[in-house]
Amino acid sequence: MNIKNVEFKAKVSETKSLEEKLQTKSPLYKGLDHQIDTYFNAAKGRLKLREGNIENALIQYDRKNTANSKLSEIVLYKHKADKALKDILSHQLGIKVVVDKKRKIYFIDNVKFHFDEVDQLGAFIEVEAIDETGKLTKEYLKEQCDYWFKFFDLKPEQLMKESYSDMMINQLTGNDLQITIDK
Repeated sequence: MNIKNVEFKAKVSETKSLEEKLQTKSPLYKGLDHQIDTYFNAAKGRLKLREGNIENALIQYDRKNTANSKLSEIVLYKHKADKALKDILSHQLGIKVVVDKKRKIYFIDNVKFHFDEVDQLGAFIEVEAIDETGKLTKEYLKEQCDYWFKFFDLKPEQLMKESYSDMMINQLTGNDLQITIDK
């Protein structure tokens, strides 16, 4: 399945108040997913295997590292959990990094909300305006993200340009993380 989405990720001190604010809009709650994202060494873009109790998918995506709402071009393969797939990918490509997180998932129409607690990194909110039909423009998806950014009263300095995998690699290699926490 080919998907286009515009998304932003913001570092927060906690997610509870933001989650409560979203609930005033009557979102559809999908549940709490414990996700293990294994990133593989890929020749182009990013390739990760998501293993969770709600979502299981092999995801290839291309996205620029910018601290704003950004376009992701995604190819998503949903599958049933199967250890063999991870074993094959690990053997053929090698594991780059593993990200372990607990993610609360909500939807309002085509917009997906993640309230994440990421091991070793902390709390984040991620908003994805998703187009699975090819009918929504990048500009419309960006407008949706901008609306939610303002709704949650987030600040530009909270926006993260890196993926969780990049942040984990930076932490493991001792590079400076540029994570700021809202006050």
